Amino acid sequence: MRAVVVREHGGIEALRLDEVETPTPGPGEVRVRVAAIGINHLDVWVRRGVPGHPFPLPLILGSDIAGTVETVGDGVTGPAPGDRVVLHPVVSCGLCRDCRSGNESLCRDLGILGETRDGGCADYVVVPRANVLPMPEGLDFPEAAAIPLVFLTAWHMLVARAGIRPGQRVLVHAAGSGVSSAAIQIARLHGAAVMATAGSRDKCERALELGADRAVNYREDDFVKAVRDWTGKRGVDIAVDHVGVDTFDRTVRCLARGGSYVTCGATSGHEMKTDFRLVFFKSLSILGSTMGSSHELMEVLDHVESGALKPVVDRVLPLERVAEAHQRLEERAGFGKMILVPGN
Repeated sequence: MRAVVVREHGGIEALRLDEVETPTPGPGEVRVRVAAIGINHLDVWVRRGVPGHPFPLPLILGSDIAGTVETVGDGVTGPAPGDRVVLHPVVSCGLCRDCRSGNESLCRDLGILGETRDGGCADYVVVPRANVLPMPEGLDFPEAAAIPLVFLTAWHMLVARAGIRPGQRVLVHAAGSGVSSAAIQIARLHGAAVMATAGSRDKCERALELGADRAVNYREDDFVKAVRDWTGKRGVDIAVDHVGVDTFDRTVRCLARGGSYVTCGATSGHEMKTDFRLVFFKSLSILGSTMGSSHELMEVLDHVESGALKPVVDRVLPLERVAEAHQRLEERAGFGKMILVPGN
């Protein structure tokens, strides 16, 4: 089969579309014929490499996968070949205390498709049966592939970690990203008001269309002042930020007393500073968040099927144009998810 393989870390040139052996499902596993793959910043980090964090190279990229069941291994009684499915991107042991309590994201053996084991940027992928979920009705495959990682991440950040409640005010940075375009919708679903930031007027308009109450072009306006004006100097209850060093300190200063800063990454740099007197005097919470659990993704999929949440697709490209997708992601040129289709 064809697969996008990273054999050594590097730039765009490290992406190789190779012919590799088609994987065979073992006991308790399912082989899925891939129909669409969503691209994430995680793919860029795996391709570039992260100092101090080893990846099991060579590795097939791709965490967000939609397709059809092709065959199953011993002991698997469902799903059936031909079923349309989306894949939960988190792989955990399923046996530890955290997994058994529904907190797979805290499992010591936590893995992610395309990061710790081969992903779905290929014609086929093999995953544990537990990772195979029914695809919501009414979606095409590219839309389905725009859901799992980003909606799961945003849901876990806002619902599980920050405990979002109706009537709260939420600041969401980088509205054009997959996580943030999901976070805007999830915050509105829970009855919160949203201010989004983005780097262009077009992206601000798109954020408003998704449900943001206000959108700020951070290249033209000071988002700290905008938050003060929007909240009557009170500040926001929750800030969703995965930008990192470029936004951290100013975002902490945007929080109301008792507010929460929640992050799932730091694309602009991870060594951040702020005045921690603000943290203890204002009783602020700084929350980290990684992925989420399968029951959260199932809840997300229910809301997608009902129409309450909508996947946001920037563009759909053939698998052969994976380098273009990575470049567009790194340049922050799109709004929502870039999707690759194998055409197998």
